[in-house]
Amino acid sequence: MKALKLLARLGYEVEMPMHPQSGRAQLSKGLLPEAKQLAKENVRIFSKLISNETPLVGIEPSAILSFRDEYPRLVDRADVAQAKALGTNALLIDEFLSREIQAGKIDPDLFTKEPRKVLLHGHCHQKALSSIEHSVWVCGLPDHYDVEVIPSGCCGMAGSFGYEEEHYEVSMKVGELVLFPAIRQALKSGGDSKSPPDFEVLIAAPGTSCRHQILDGTGRRAMHPVEVLFDALI
Repeated sequence: MKALKLLARLGYEVEMPMHPQSGRAQLSKGLLPEAKQLAKENVRIFSKLISNETPLVGIEPSAILSFRDEYPRLVDRADVAQAKALGTNALLIDEFLSREIQAGKIDPDLFTKEPRKVLLHGHCHQKALSSIEHSVWVCGLPDHYDVEVIPSGCCGMAGSFGYEEEHYEVSMKVGELVLFPAIRQALKSGGDSKSPPDFEVLIAAPGTSCRHQILDGTGRRAMHPVEVLFDALI
């Protein structure tokens, strides 16, 4: 909802056509026939609507990047070119906003001038198929927002892996390698020794499961970069 409200406030027209789910859940469990049917249906629907001027924008990295990565390999051979063209214009909302920011189409003066520290954890799909730098651009658009990328690998959730009881201990151990300690330290210090007393530290993570993991491991609610930017609007 905040993504829709943010895009509207920034002057973009948003359409939400009816469509099935992305098939990410099926892909993660090896249910390829089911994933193939969803891919074929989404390519059929969106290939008529999407272009360079009208991109397909998604807020969950693993879901929207399925259009770019797996879809061309799932659809029938006759539809591969169509799927590839669609994937080219299927963007993380971080990618879309970053592109618009760098093109000078989004005015920084729409946002607060209050200082904030943003600790950013990148999603594994985003790191592999896109770049965490797009999220840096989004979170760092407001003046005086200082973005620091946590040098973490996987948060430990790994899609549905960390939700399963038999993997819980391993999942939390992965989170304790870098991610959890970095967040605890930042919250304890209030950013760093040079920060004013009221300097607020925000935790940002594009991935849904990453945000769940951060909450479980540190007790701190992480925000999607869209939420960071929306809440910074004047």
